[in-house]
Amino acid sequence: MNEAGIIPDILTLNVLVHMYKAFDSLRSQGFVPDVNVYNAYILACVNAGKPKLAESIVTEMETRDIKPTGEIYMALLRSFVQTCDIIGTQRIATTMQLAGFHPTKHQFDHMLSMGHKADDRSTASMIAAYETKNLLDKALDLLLQLEKDGFEPGVATYSVLVDWFGQLQLVEEAEDLLSKITELGEAPPLKLHISLCDMYLKAGIEKKALQALGVIESKKDQLNHGEFERVIRSLINGGFAQDAKRVQGLMETRGFTASDQLKVHLMAIETLNNTKRPTWSKPMLQVKR
Repeated sequence: MNEAGIIPDILTLNVLVHMYKAFDSLRSQGFVPDVNVYNAYILACVNAGKPKLAESIVTEMETRDIKPTGEIYMALLRSFVQTCDIIGTQRIATTMQLAGFHPTKHQFDHMLSMGHKADDRSTASMIAAYETKNLLDKALDLLLQLEKDGFEPGVATYSVLVDWFGQLQLVEEAEDLLSKITELGEAPPLKLHISLCDMYLKAGIEKKALQALGVIESKKDQLNHGEFERVIRSLINGGFAQDAKRVQGLMETRGFTASDQLKVHLMAIETLNNTKRPTWSKPMLQVKR
């Protein structure tokens, strides 16, 4: 509180002292806090203007595999913003993104008004938040406004947009953004190749789908379960049932098991293809790489 320029009164100091002592005393006696106790303690620290202490409790929760709520992250983010701690603000914003939470437009604007400069990661997070609500116009308006203020998009922002454009089958637009990543001298991340593979398969662009799949296969050891399933579903929907089955085998060698729904889908498509296979659907392994 002193660092933030706030002079605590006697009552506040007494409450803080008792709170710290009680929490530490309980833990020293073997008491294991649950999520409700942690949340109450974190909010108390935030309200007392102690975001760094609150952040240490969040870290403790994470080490115990107790996931903080989005409200806790946002309270902590606001606390860092209010104390004008730009580094702490960015650190929590990054932690939120990794945990799957995204700041809202209002909170993003508040961070900017407090002097927090938009960077590639935080902007990508905002674009992703708009994507969940399919608000492309607002996402592009935000990006244009930030660029007017001097922001330069990077790989993270472009990657989110490429994935979004790909899902909307805006192939040319997605490829334009892909070229911007190349211009930055950066290699497109693996997740982007997954997005491209999905986009090209939906568009029936076999050659480019094959190229994207080749990159994915070369980095199969980096794929998680969800990414494997997305690739397999894309292959199924694109008419490449045999290749979907092959990628399922790669997934299983990594120790992952296909979901029951995906297994049923694979069997159904395989049965259908045995009677009538699409003319353009041939095993990709037969194509010379």
